[in-house]
Amino acid sequence: MLDGWARRRLDPALQRIARHLAAAGVTPNAITLAACAGGLAAAGAIALGHEWWGLALILLSRLGDGLDGAVAAIKGRTDIGGYLDIVLDFVVYGAVPLGFAVADPASNALAAAVLLFSFYANGASFLAFAILAEKRGLSSSSRGAKSLFFTTGLAEATETIAVFAAFCLVPAWFAPIAYVFAAICIYTAVSRIVLAVGTFG
Repeated sequence: MLDGWARRRLDPALQRIARHLAAAGVTPNAITLAACAGGLAAAGAIALGHEWWGLALILLSRLGDGLDGAVAAIKGRTDIGGYLDIVLDFVVYGAVPLGFAVADPASNALAAAVLLFSFYANGASFLAFAILAEKRGLSSSSRGAKSLFFTTGLAEATETIAVFAAFCLVPAWFAPIAYVFAAICIYTAVSRIVLAVGTFG
């Protein structure tokens, strides 16, 4: 829901940084891989009880997620770049709740499982819609130039990053925050299913 708002405010700064990275020969795929490594390191830090380090690494990881597309816009977009971007985003989004489950299984494991289920359903609704949209030649620029068709929803990247930050800032509230965000993700998945029925039915 907030991705469009966030992009309008962050894109100018990302584009300036991207020009320097592109001039230095840094490739979009290298940034994508580094962003994923940062996200996995964040999950590891959280699993060890270092939530503040986890938060810093999450923010660096998501900065990389914004920069890879900005560099790709300069150097040229590729199918494999788009593929790696979306797949490794899902890897990071799955790893962070897992880190909290490992850190405190008694308090967090069930909430993390529910949240991961909602991510699974939401991701499936997003990717299946993108596949059929591509098949029908549909396009969208609501979230900028993307390799896949992006449908909007209540739970997007900006909301996910905000929730992950909340987890790290108040880890004792992981479970209630996770349950609320899981409900939002399920609502987003259902809304995409309804949209798909109207679009493809």
